[in-house]
Order: sequence, then structure tokens, then C-alpha cells
Amino acid sequence: LESGQPLHFEVSQAAVHDIDTDHPRVTFLDADGNSQAIDCDLIAGCDGSHGVSRPAIPASSSRIWERGYPYGWLGILAQAPPATDELIYAWHPNGFAMHSMRSPSISRLYLQVGLDDKLDDWSDDRIWSELSTRLGHESWELNTGPILDKGITPMRSFVSAPMRYGRLFLAGDAAHIVPPTGAKGLNVAVADAKLLADAIVASRAKRARTLIHTAGSVRFEPATMAGRHGSGGQDLLDAYAETALRRVWRCTHFSWWMTSMLHTDGDDPFTRELQLAQLRYLSVSRAAAQSLAENYTGLPYGW
Repeated sequence: LESGQPLHFEVSQAAVHDIDTDHPRVTFLDADGNSQAIDCDLIAGCDGSHGVSRPAIPASSSRIWERGYPYGWLGILAQAPPATDELIYAWHPNGFAMHSMRSPSISRLYLQVGLDDKLDDWSDDRIWSELSTRLGHESWELNTGPILDKGITPMRSFVSAPMRYGRLFLAGDAAHIVPPTGAKGLNVAVADAKLLADAIVASRAKRARTLIHTAGSVRFEPATMAGRHGSGGQDLLDAYAETALRRVWRCTHFSWWMTSMLHTDGDDPFTRELQLAQLRYLSVSRAAAQSLAENYTGLPYGW
């Protein structure tokens, strides 16, 4: 923004090129349909799970880990004041339920549903009845109201590595997806962005200071971004993929753990007792509760 370079919105046909060279480019059609090309020092691929950045990395150079879950979330927005100002995660034999809020007058609620369930299977009355069953408590009552919006979201865990290929750096959903149970998707994406931004700023500062004395003269030479030959900012860029993935896998594990603990998967009494044992442990052990809180609220940047 400070440089005054234009920002382009509503672009189409975006593509990245020459990411394994010193001169990567981004091409696209702008909002008026004009062809545009941007020459880059590096490219930050923050374009989500369906963007063009990750597919630009050759399949022979990437690895993917993925796990699907046999259920999804039916989420609703309701014109109903939240019944509490606290987030509620509920384990129930019928399946998981969650109470959250968007404003003093709008509630956001979720139900675990089957992968094959359709919105037509869930009338408003059925949704409220099941939410009341799963969230109900003798000393607490769920507020109801008109449902403004509803949708079903499948759940999966996904990690793609490396998060860097040549001059292309992946961040956020372009590199990883977690189920929403642990509320980590946005958090880990922001952590990626901060880690990469700090590395870029440090690298540019180092380039500006790089003076090479030769034959009694002084000349400027940009620091190379290939290999581990620099220090400071260059080291941060070289270490980005490995550093980011450490946090990604920690958050992936936490999200999987929360999901597996709170969602029912068929009539399996053994798994059910394991889930209840874990929930009891969290409710009585200070150490267990602290571990959950540390991961839920977010680990320090650079962890």
C-alpha cells in the first residue's frame, strides 16, 4: 500500500509462471478483461484450497496427506439471541452439537449429520428439535427463532508439502485444511502469513544492506533466494516451509483430536467410552485442561 502499486480485485484466469526461476510471474485478466502480468521477486500463494498456486507445484515434488471424516456439519444462522455468551461444544449419543454466536441477536449453531444428508432432510422444526436434544440441560434452555441461512459442510484434514517451491510460497488453505472443531483454520493461516511476511521484510532489509567491495569499488548485489547461503532474512525465507509445517501439524493433530473426541461414528460402544473417558479427564485434570486451552487459544508465533 505504501508503494502505491495498484491492487486488483475481481480478476480471472490467474496463473503463476516460472516459479523455479529467478523471475517468477503472475498473469491474469483484470476486472475490465485486460491482460495483466506482474514480474515478482517471489509469489505468496494465499489463494485457498481451490486456487492456482498449489497445482503449480509439480506433482513429482509434492506430497499430500489427507483424511476424510464420515460426517459433516449442518450449520445455521438464526434470528435468536444467544442463550449464553459462551461457546458450547456438546457430545451426545445422537452426534455432536455446537452453540456459538454472531451478534447479540444472531445465533450460530451446528449439528453433526451424515455425509449423505441433504438440506431437504432437515426441516427447521427437525433442526431445532435435534439441537434442543443434543444441547439441552435441565438448568438451561436453547433460544429459538427464524433460521436465516443453513448449509452442510463436509469435514477433512489435508496437508500439502512442501510449502515452498522455488520462488512460490504457500500459506493458509492453499497448503492445509483442518476440520472446524478446533477453530484453528483461520488461526494457522494467519500464523503462516505472519511468518512469511516477517521473512520477506527481513530479506528485503538484508538485500538493501548487501554491499560487495570489489577492486576498490562498491556495488550493490541482491542476495540470492536459492539455497541456504544467506543469513538473517534469507535464513527465514529458507526456513519458512519447515517452520510453518511444524505448527501446521500441531494444529492438524489438535483439530483431529477435538473432532474424534466429540463426534460419534456409528454404534461403537468402545469408542463411545473412550470419548467419555477423555471428556471426564478434561473436566477434572488441570494439566489436561491447560493443554486444551493452550492449543485452542493458539500457540505463540514461531512455535
